[in-house]
Amino acid sequence: MSTEQKVVIVTGASQGIGAGLVKAYRERNYRVIANSRSIKPSDDPDVLAIAGDISNPEIARKVAAEGLRRFGRIDSLVNNAGIFVAKRFTDYTEADFANMLAVNLAGFFHVTQAAIAAMAERGSGHIVNITTSLVDHANSNVPSALASLTKGGLNAVTKSLAIEYAKRGVRVNAVSPGVIKTPMHSPGTHETLAKLHPMGRMGDIKDIVDAVLFLESAGFVTGEILHVDGGQSAGH
Repeated sequence: MSTEQKVVIVTGASQGIGAGLVKAYRERNYRVIANSRSIKPSDDPDVLAIAGDISNPEIARKVAAEGLRRFGRIDSLVNNAGIFVAKRFTDYTEADFANMLAVNLAGFFHVTQAAIAAMAERGSGHIVNITTSLVDHANSNVPSALASLTKGGLNAVTKSLAIEYAKRGVRVNAVSPGVIKTPMHSPGTHETLAKLHPMGRMGDIKDIVDAVLFLESAGFVTGEILHVDGGQSAGH
């Protein structure tokens, strides 16, 4: 099997932004290792679907190991899996705290540690973390302290890893979305959510996919947190 075709891992790949990323990378002729808890096997021989919770270290290591075994390389990783729970700070439960740390931080940690080792060994690679613009522009109408705590951690580690691995050929960036039209937002909420953005609309999945693909092709960009939020991070 030729190993010249590039390979990307996409977490949270079964719907929404993740599914859009899988489709877009395949259109660019990447092989895709797609992970989510509920993902189904693919008929496409260039898509390896691995079901399981990415916060489980064994699943995270399996995603990287099976991808290397099947395709022989890992060129890119998009850490898209995440949980968002909007509650007032004192209303969060211990289960909320544990779940958001597990998926948003532990899930990132385990799969990134495995993937970046393979990238550094080859001397090239690219990681994109999906965060949130609420980290930079808090909104009292959307109380989201745990999202800021966990996704803010991803913003910080994006810059740290970008510097740590810059001379080893691995770039690390982040995309920081506003509110995106995905299955997690019912149509009845769209008008209200659109008003959170100065541009007056919600983002589309394509907006985030396009941003990730831009960073994929921007070989001199690392440590960047790219806001794709209709002006939300700039203020109102």
